[in-house]
Amino acid sequence: MAKNKVDSLKSEFVLVGIDPGSVKTGFGVLEIRGNDIRHVNHGVILLADEATFPERLLALSDSLQMILKKYQATQVVIEKIFMGKSADSAFKLGHARGVAMTEAARSGAQIFEYATRAAKKGVTGTGAASKEDVQQALKIQLGLGQIVNFDASDALALALHHAQEWRTQLKLIKLSERK
Repeated sequence: MAKNKVDSLKSEFVLVGIDPGSVKTGFGVLEIRGNDIRHVNHGVILLADEATFPERLLALSDSLQMILKKYQATQVVIEKIFMGKSADSAFKLGHARGVAMTEAARSGAQIFEYATRAAKKGVTGTGAASKEDVQQALKIQLGLGQIVNFDASDALALALHHAQEWRTQLKLIKLSERK
């Protein structure tokens, strides 16, 4: 008997959002159970300023490996690259994204990417939302107290947006299979 499309889309999983950076990398962990989205943890991986760039990437790799293993993430969402303040910043961000993708792939998780504006729009209703607006929306939607770091809230926004998109896809597939 062939599996239907819904069977291939899990309705229960752990999701880690990652906002990569070469000095600070935000992460947010959500647990998805059907229509329920539960905040598990969030934080920032701080990489030593005095360390060389390769040393920071290695520390980022080790930290992400521990996080993905600890929470047994089956899906990882990583912020898409954008052109920042300078080409050098964009290249460093690209390296940090590469480390995040490598560790997600090594863990066996499915990897998804969203632009910052898409995540902001999904969480607040507008892609032009401020970081403060994103934090406020996350606090309301996830029932959180204070989120003290924008890198962590950016990662949580990526994760929440993906969880909402995933849930919508499940509903659409279920509806199409009823026809």
